[in-house]
Amino acid sequence: MVVDDDAIVRRGLRTILESAPDIEVLAEAADGQAGVEQARRLMPDVIFMDIRMPRLDGLAATREICALPVAVPPRVVMLTTFGLDEYVAEALRSGAVGFLLKDSAPTELLEAVRIVMDGNALLSPAVTRRLITAFADRVPSITHDQQARLGELTARETKVLTLLAQGLSNTEIGARMFLGEGTVKGHVSRILSKLGAANRVQAAIFAHNAGLATGTS
Repeated sequence: MVVDDDAIVRRGLRTILESAPDIEVLAEAADGQAGVEQARRLMPDVIFMDIRMPRLDGLAATREICALPVAVPPRVVMLTTFGLDEYVAEALRSGAVGFLLKDSAPTELLEAVRIVMDGNALLSPAVTRRLITAFADRVPSITHDQQARLGELTARETKVLTLLAQGLSNTEIGARMFLGEGTVKGHVSRILSKLGAANRVQAAIFAHNAGLATGTS
């Protein structure tokens, strides 16, 4: 589903997405409120969400969608005009799995759908480092409770979390640790559950504040 208040942007995204035989656009929405209502009704796998919109902005809409009482809520990818939009960090904390520039190449938009459907965050290592560096001071330090949760991780899960926080994909983590991709997915799932994180990006921010991403812990 595509949620954007610019009809031209929606039409362009829809045309690009529907050019792929394995992608179907279920709906469009012109504001965040309509996006939430459509998401509840249709439960799309992936939602491209604009940030600045009338009635309900993309941040609030993302929080509502990611909190839907279902096993796997839609994966929200934020659309932004700038590489480090001032709202990106909040979007990721709200449950979004990544973000894309609105002028991304068609191939990047199509690949984005496949990346998030495979359980990966839509952030390259370079972008992950830039985001964490830019917004680290805005993210509260981990609490005693979170520190306790970190202590519940096994040594291997801690290593996976460290590599995840560096922006590595499941495939890259598997190659680094000599593990199968399915095994890595299992580790990531358990890490998210133990940390109470909604997605990989939240886990990466958690790891950064715990000193794992920079090796300071």
